[in-house]
Amino acid sequence: MQTKLAPLPTDRAQIVQENADYTLFSWSKQAGNDPIVVSHGKGVYLYDVDGKRYLDFSSGLMNVNIGHAHPRIGEAVLKQMNKVSYVTPSCITEVRGQLGKKLAEIAPGNLQKTFFTVCGATAIENAIKLARLYTGRHKIIAKYRAFHGASYGAMTAGGDPRKLSSDSQQMPNVVHVEDPYCYRCPFGQEPSSCKRECVQHVERVIQFEGPENVAAILMEGESGSSGCIKYPADYLPKMRQLCDKYGILLIIDEVMSGFGRTGKWFGVDNYNVVPDMIATAKGITAGYLPLGALIVTDKIAAAFNDKPLMIGLTYSAHPVACAAGLETLHVYEDEHLIENAAKMGAYLDKRMAELMKKHPSIGDWRNTGLLGCLELVKNRATKEPMAPFNATAAEMAVMNQVAAYLKKVGMYTFVRWNYIFVAPPLCVTREQIEEGLAMISGALAIADKYCV
Repeated sequence: MQTKLAPLPTDRAQIVQENADYTLFSWSKQAGNDPIVVSHGKGVYLYDVDGKRYLDFSSGLMNVNIGHAHPRIGEAVLKQMNKVSYVTPSCITEVRGQLGKKLAEIAPGNLQKTFFTVCGATAIENAIKLARLYTGRHKIIAKYRAFHGASYGAMTAGGDPRKLSSDSQQMPNVVHVEDPYCYRCPFGQEPSSCKRECVQHVERVIQFEGPENVAAILMEGESGSSGCIKYPADYLPKMRQLCDKYGILLIIDEVMSGFGRTGKWFGVDNYNVVPDMIATAKGITAGYLPLGALIVTDKIAAAFNDKPLMIGLTYSAHPVACAAGLETLHVYEDEHLIENAAKMGAYLDKRMAELMKKHPSIGDWRNTGLLGCLELVKNRATKEPMAPFNATAAEMAVMNQVAAYLKKVGMYTFVRWNYIFVAPPLCVTREQIEEGLAMISGALAIADKYCV
């Protein structure tokens, strides 16, 4: 006797209730949520079940780079599923090799081989494992203002305060360093007086920890959820130099900054730096299916030609996810999305300079391509933030008003602490940017009232 399935809910209240009753929400208390009940998406827009349209100004989680509901990805996925939906990682498929070859073509320098993971966190986890296996060393140096994923190792490597409630069991042998946060320089410098104390600081930490113990330095290609903290132009090249000096591997996290987001294939391409490993995810499939990748140099790969590489995942090189990834990379090229990201990013920079003249609450605008962030302050001279780092609920009162306004007028984007993120899909047009900036300007008018 077959059991009849309950009909799918169409009523908003029922959908919300079932989600609240039977699912858990990330990074938030479980009661009192007011989520957007998404019906469908198209291009840069999301639509809720009541027909309201939202301009997606953060590309989901900065991953829907090609926009929502691109038909080519679904077609490629269905075609692969009709061939074979899963094989063990010890087997191979045509699409696995094709995607690996394509990644080798677009990755900088001699990064030639890819280990496929299921997400950004597992790419970071395996990058750390591989760095330790390859070097025989154990320490990892990483930045405080970075997020590398939510698994224990990746959370430890990051410095994001979301880890604090769980970090009594964090991974050992991770050492954190200060960020080159020029707007709020931790070394008290201004651009006119800076002598790259941020670089000297990292070298001192290497020396304190013992260079012979340090396996890798882990940096983002471009900063993301920590506030799009832009590197000085020579910072990553100097990290490369430090790594070469002390025999340390340079791992670059391109989970958020990869695949055109910064106007280049990878964030490091903006600095002409070739790392030893790239850990990435998100834009590799534009979020259509879970997939991550760890791309390594031919030299690192060759070290395991005659000894086992002791890393693995059940869903490594999943053929359907690889098919989504390969087609997504073709979409970037065929539709010139990376070029558009650079072009629209330059337009955004110009328009934000104009908005800064109108809104005193804008303390800083940091952006590379279409990975941008507004930092709001109460006073430009003192740089007092509109909400502090790791703000409490009470300290978020003003920014919560800002976020509520954006949602009300039909924008979906991230508002975190005193940041408003601006990272639309790479297919965004000038007209859609203007639509978004008009909404943000209205929200900034709320913040302006609290400036002193």
